[in-house]
Amino acid sequence: MKKLSHLDEKGRARMVDVSEKQETSREAVSRGSVYMKPGTLKLIKDKKIPKGDVFSVAKVAGIMAAKKTSEIIPMCHPLNITSVDINFDLNGKENKVEIESHVKVVGQTGVEMEALTAVSVAALTIYDMCKAADKEMVISDIMLMEKKGGRSGHFKRKG
Repeated sequence: MKKLSHLDEKGRARMVDVSEKQETSREAVSRGSVYMKPGTLKLIKDKKIPKGDVFSVAKVAGIMAAKKTSEIIPMCHPLNITSVDINFDLNGKENKVEIESHVKVVGQTGVEMEALTAVSVAALTIYDMCKAADKEMVISDIMLMEKKGGRSGHFKRKG
């Protein structure tokens, strides 16, 4: 097993020192889903959720969350993110909204946590916007799909 970089020699948590790392272009893509009742999906599609345009609000929330990741995940470095994009797809066969985030930075550390946080908060926002119609929604399948840049190289999830 690889040594955990967020632990010191005594096993205590620490923030990794990235001061000697090269600044490089880095990207991360993550995905997640919000499962819901068919009627809830239809309300979203027809823009009939009383709180407003679900995807516009969830997109802004996800972008804001990506920028604030270091404030809520203790060992994350604050980053000057250069790009965040979040996309939504209505999947009527499985009664879910699929969420995908793309985050970019030129920096000394990657943006995987920012991409995952963006998807997570976008999903939570969809739940919040639609909870009056469906309290049984399930947020699921949040995962890193791809990351580029940095010492560990390129990762792409299979399947």
